[in-house]
Amino acid sequence: MKTVAFIGLGHMGLPMAANLVKAGYAVRGFDLSEACRAAAREAGIPVAVDTAEAIAAAEVIVTMLPKGEHVVSVYGDLVQKISAGTLLIDCSTVDMESALKAHELAASAGCPSVDAPVSGGTGGAAAGTLTFMCGGEAEAFSAAKPVLEAMGKKIVHCGKGGNGQAAKICNNMILGISMIAVSEAFVLGERLGLSHQALFDVASTSSGQCWSLTTYCPVPGPVPTSPANKDYQPGFAAALMLKDLELSQAAANGAGASTPLGAAAAALYENFVGEGGGARDFSAIVEMLRGGEA
Repeated sequence: MKTVAFIGLGHMGLPMAANLVKAGYAVRGFDLSEACRAAAREAGIPVAVDTAEAIAAAEVIVTMLPKGEHVVSVYGDLVQKISAGTLLIDCSTVDMESALKAHELAASAGCPSVDAPVSGGTGGAAAGTLTFMCGGEAEAFSAAKPVLEAMGKKIVHCGKGGNGQAAKICNNMILGISMIAVSEAFVLGERLGLSHQALFDVASTSSGQCWSLTTYCPVPGPVPTSPANKDYQPGFAAALMLKDLELSQAAANGAGASTPLGAAAAALYENFVGEGGGARDFSAIVEMLRGGEA
């Protein structure tokens, strides 16, 4: 099995790295946070003292970082230290410009690279059922696929470098819009005297069916596993949804695409996060809509 360096051991990175260990990969992780490093050790992930130790002799480097600026900074450092041919896989969700810059940096060092943002949240990361949306050359994707399969169940090659981020941005714009639509429908249903279950039973088998309704229903009851039944403890925090919607709008502006619903969804989540909802699950926006505070 290949030797993998995993940089970024937060809520998503840690369980992903743990699944690589379970799959038999020789993993060495690193994170700037001591708390994250301690949690990784408890999970059985060998932890390096710094990035240089983590990447020493690594054949594959996986990064899972908060922002594009972090990815570009780490890649700028990596390319000064790694050998040509080292495979770089970035699983962060970042802006298109940063994703393309990371590919350029990798190419400057003679290294194949893949941008591979994920869908599935912390639950999918822990269960190893993530979806990876990948951008990069065909050979780089083929090399990355076995590594990604140890952490997910759906690995999609979306095309050239940066296209993984493009797919993630578009997908999560759909998700943010649809969650607001489903939430508005339940709020309206409440005002009209419909029970949550009645509306769910109709919409889930009719033309209103969507993932935000059937898998992640924003009200307690109809879908027992949804965060609504756990006081909206986040599987996917509202602050992260806002980040992705802002990325979608930056991409839309850069491409000259009209996305009025995407813009409206971004504005609503900005309000929700601004009112203190950032750490709650993104489906908790139903409570803001119910209160008429939007």
